[in-house]
Amino acid sequence: MQQLIESIGKYLLAVVSPLIEHPDTAELRVAQTEDGESVRFRLLLDQGDVARVIGRNGMTASAIRSLAKAAGEKQGIKVVVHILSREEA
Repeated sequence: MQQLIESIGKYLLAVVSPLIEHPDTAELRVAQTEDGESVRFRLLLDQGDVARVIGRNGMTASAIRSLAKAAGEKQGIKVVVHILSREEA
């Protein structure tokens, strides 16, 4: 389980970093339910970078979430990815 969480976290940061202007300030927070059936990733970015990651009509964010969700489903774990600005967190 921990290995899966680390892999998804690395994937999220690797995919998002080239898209944003301030990759050094990107922060990933992970929360796991007590039963271990789901994991929530909160990607905290600068306000201007959030729009870059979400993309037109949310297509970029949707693709990022879909791949993370698929990785979790292979292991029977529900994965949720939230993309937020630091001000919203």
